[in-house]
Amino acid sequence: PEVVRNLILRYSKEKDHLLDCMIGGGTTAIEAKILNRHITCIDVNEEALERTKKSLNFEVKNQSKQRIQKCDARDMSFIKDGEIDFILTHPPYADIIKYSDGKIKTDLSNIHDIENFVEEIEKVAKELYRVLKPGKFCAILMGDTRRNKMYQPLAFKVMERFIKVGFTLKEDIIKRQFNCKATGFWVTKSKEANFLLIMHEHLFIFLKIILY
Repeated sequence: PEVVRNLILRYSKEKDHLLDCMIGGGTTAIEAKILNRHITCIDVNEEALERTKKSLNFEVKNQSKQRIQKCDARDMSFIKDGEIDFILTHPPYADIIKYSDGKIKTDLSNIHDIENFVEEIEKVAKELYRVLKPGKFCAILMGDTRRNKMYQPLAFKVMERFIKVGFTLKEDIIKRQFNCKATGFWVTKSKEANFLLIMHEHLFIFLKIILY
């Protein structure tokens, strides 16, 4: 939550309209509510949306509003062009963790092929660019992976797609990973197969430049 809180405080102001198009467990929604920001919460996974609704079941002394809707981030047509003041989200890293166990065909975490994954992420990036106000920011947390023991710079591939659709990269913040899933198993494997563990993620801050 500290990462989300710091992003919201730095890149938005009270009563701004935020968007998390892959809301997951609802951390972004909680922080937005506490910090008096309106937020639209989206996910293709009904379970994620139900978790978010439960997480938001607390009272605050402000007028923040939360809009929760099941939706594919590649088509957010219910959101107007330039409606959003700040975007922050945490997409899956291809199929490293399958959040819906293959049950939801539109879930990006079911895509194994990296090139196919970034093609679909580009569609998300286009929608995020459309709904964001000019002069505002979009924060994306992405990590890398391996295929056949070889390092795959997934985060940079995603970064390139966001730049391709029109975003400008303002910051690349390196976030150290803690409590990684199956860390103990992979520590042993990495020693046996002589490869390094991936212990960081990239927090990209993109800007939608104002065009005159």
